[in-house]
Amino acid sequence: MDRNDHRPLVIAHRGAAGQAPENTPAAFRLAVEQGCDMIELDVQLSADEEIVVCHDFEADRTTNGSGLIREMTLEELRRLDAGAWFSPEYAGERIPTLREMFDLVPSSVGINIELKCSDNRIIHLLSSLIREYGRTESVVISSFDHRLLHRLKTASPDLRIGLLYSANLLDPVKLVRDFGLDVYSMHPHFALIEPEDIAALRANGQQVYPWTVNDPEAMKRLLARGVSGIITDYPDRLRRLAGSSIERSLQDG
Repeated sequence: MDRNDHRPLVIAHRGAAGQAPENTPAAFRLAVEQGCDMIELDVQLSADEEIVVCHDFEADRTTNGSGLIREMTLEELRRLDAGAWFSPEYAGERIPTLREMFDLVPSSVGINIELKCSDNRIIHLLSSLIREYGRTESVVISSFDHRLLHRLKTASPDLRIGLLYSANLLDPVKLVRDFGLDVYSMHPHFALIEPEDIAALRANGQQVYPWTVNDPEAMKRLLARGVSGIITDYPDRLRRLAGSSIERSLQDG
């Protein structure tokens, strides 16, 4: 997803996860209301091969249920309350499917889908759903599992993929080249990316989306270093800073 105003993308981490229960429709609606450019969410497969939106492998932390997501059917997952743990006002929020999120999130808002499972079955299911909704140019698929991404990109060359990593790499551009296929974006931990790495990746054609940045001062540093976007739990906070950043750059120019 690209912009014409050169403002770094405001990417809502699991929705507006600092103010609403993560990976729920409520968090995604709030992120859209706050003016995010893209929503980052996590997906895995249920026991009956539905692509569901949930970060953890187990339901325990973010629902009133217990057990592995992959061992539950969609019907079983729908019975769980995914909001009350965050606040009583969000009681009744449910674990959504990716299809439901495509219906909810406007097509003008990008979606960064992080693959939490390494199940090869998700490759065809995910690519088919993205094409059904005509979102090949507004979806980025990321993962720490680079082998799974390689298989996905080989099977579906038109899809955009992003490499997640949490190491202070000596040469991030080499990681891109070693991958051997087109890499749309790089997703480093925000504390482990050097200014020269950002410049080198941008020059090599990659978007740079560091995660997960909630401190305003850290946001300012990354904006000044030229990142393509920032993944944050507080999209409204970043939106204000990103807007003022481009205004200053225009004035300086």
